[in-house]
Amino acid sequence: MAAAQGRLSDGAGGMDDAKEGERDATEAAPLPFRAAVDALRSARLRPQIEIDPTKPPQRLAPFTYALEATVVDGDEDLADGRLVLLHDPAGHDAWQGSFRLVTLVRAELEPEMATDPLLPEVCWSWLTGALQARGLSYGEPSGTVTRAGSHYFGGLADRPANSQIEIRASWTPREGLGGVPDTASHLASWCDLLAQIAGLPPAAPGDASIVNLPQRRGPQSR
Repeated sequence: MAAAQGRLSDGAGGMDDAKEGERDATEAAPLPFRAAVDALRSARLRPQIEIDPTKPPQRLAPFTYALEATVVDGDEDLADGRLVLLHDPAGHDAWQGSFRLVTLVRAELEPEMATDPLLPEVCWSWLTGALQARGLSYGEPSGTVTRAGSHYFGGLADRPANSQIEIRASWTPREGLGGVPDTASHLASWCDLLAQIAGLPPAAPGDASIVNLPQRRGPQSR
């Protein structure tokens, strides 16, 4: 995979606004949601994936929490994505549960991959396979895989053509003890998907476990 173009952003609010709003919303949330968020905050898979909280959407559910991630190799961003946790204590018919995970993942493609007619099916299998590989129970998966190409003309004609793959998906994590889903393991699976779409080699056996998230530095330009 080649580098993804740009980073996901929610506008001028930035990290400080995301953390401030996150604190206020989480303190008023039900215990199962707070526990699910705490698990997300303390989980990370592999060092090439940088994870930060970001401002979540406000109208999808009564309680929301969001993370954004970038797969980094040196100064190059290989892929990026966003994972949103939704919670409706009353439950949701379409979710068949009270929690829902929603994701956007994207990366640029090498030219030979962009022409593969089976690429959308393969990318969707990476998502479901990442969940199944960790033995996670989930339901009601849905989503789209979009392949887009850009060709440049006129004053931009010197730029090479490029193609990008984008996965938009959602699924219901099954709730465990106390009505809390294993969000840390779902995050680990999502990181597996990010690594795969970025073209990283499989993690070594010792790297597959969740480790505590270290102190994050501020946003860096690349």
